[in-house]
Amino acid sequence: MNGSAAGAPREKDEPVRRRLLGAATRLFADKGFEGTSVQEIVTAAGVTKGAMYHYFGSKDDLLREIYARVLRMQTERLDRFADAPGPVATRVYDAAVDVIATTIENLDDSKIFFRSMHQLTPETQQAVRAERRRYHERFRDLVAEGQRTKVFRDDVPADLVADFFFGSVHHLGLWYHTEGPLSGVEIGRHFAGLLLTSLRPGDGPGPASG
Repeated sequence: MNGSAAGAPREKDEPVRRRLLGAATRLFADKGFEGTSVQEIVTAAGVTKGAMYHYFGSKDDLLREIYARVLRMQTERLDRFADAPGPVATRVYDAAVDVIATTIENLDDSKIFFRSMHQLTPETQQAVRAERRRYHERFRDLVAEGQRTKVFRDDVPADLVADFFFGSVHHLGLWYHTEGPLSGVEIGRHFAGLLLTSLRPGDGPGPASG
């Protein structure tokens, strides 16, 4: 693979990279990963195939980067929320709002990835899963902090709490529409509120008797 594709892009390279990623995102969303050719991507981006292969070794690399750039951004933001001062409940709430809002802001990227991930090479799938697992584990550790300090109920493992929450995040692309009545931030606040309510101490498992 060319050095520019493997390493961090130089500043002057960014416009071409952005055009390629933007064109690939639109085409993958409209036609699917498998139904989109390299020629269609370079034509839409207004560059040559040689220019594309200077930055990306394959369509797989484009698909991975479409999602990876969102995941990098979300991970950096989660780290800031997790490391911020203040009550753990506030940090979990802010982190939960943020992941919903940023996923909705980049919904095409998320839909493309989850729809097409199975078409990536096994090695690339494994690498992406490892990157995503780091994000989930950082969020899980915040929940576990709240459980250790008795702010959250501790009868449900923190891993399950994180998996339950991110299951909802990963399904946003199935139902969210930009013309709907709620913004991404508003939906994030609702989801975060539901999460914190479910973690409130004293709410035992199972339905209430009566």
